[in-house]
Amino acid sequence: MTSKLIVFVTCGSLGEAKRMARALVQARLTACANLVPRVHSVYRWKGKVESAGETLMILKTSRKHFAALQREVMRLHSYDTPEIIAMPIAAGAHKYLAWLDGSLRKSKK
Repeated sequence: MTSKLIVFVTCGSLGEAKRMARALVQARLTACANLVPRVHSVYRWKGKVESAGETLMILKTSRKHFAALQREVMRLHSYDTPEIIAMPIAAGAHKYLAWLDGSLRKSKK
């Protein structure tokens, strides 16, 4: 098991997802954000079954960065209760995981 995570976040629009993804990568809270537009979500909200078009963000981060990433998503997100779900990365290509680590690490100036 690695210390890396995949985090799923849904956004109300592609524009919101792009802005959030850029901010999260810039802050080194995620190494990469994949945006999947045109996801159709069906969910229960305030006692009613609702549906909406959303954009899914797939974020790659580490356990060490998860709390800060979650705080930043909550700060930037337009939803009252955004989806923020983390799943462990059990294994991965050594070079990719090393790149992920390097992308999250603060650069020394």
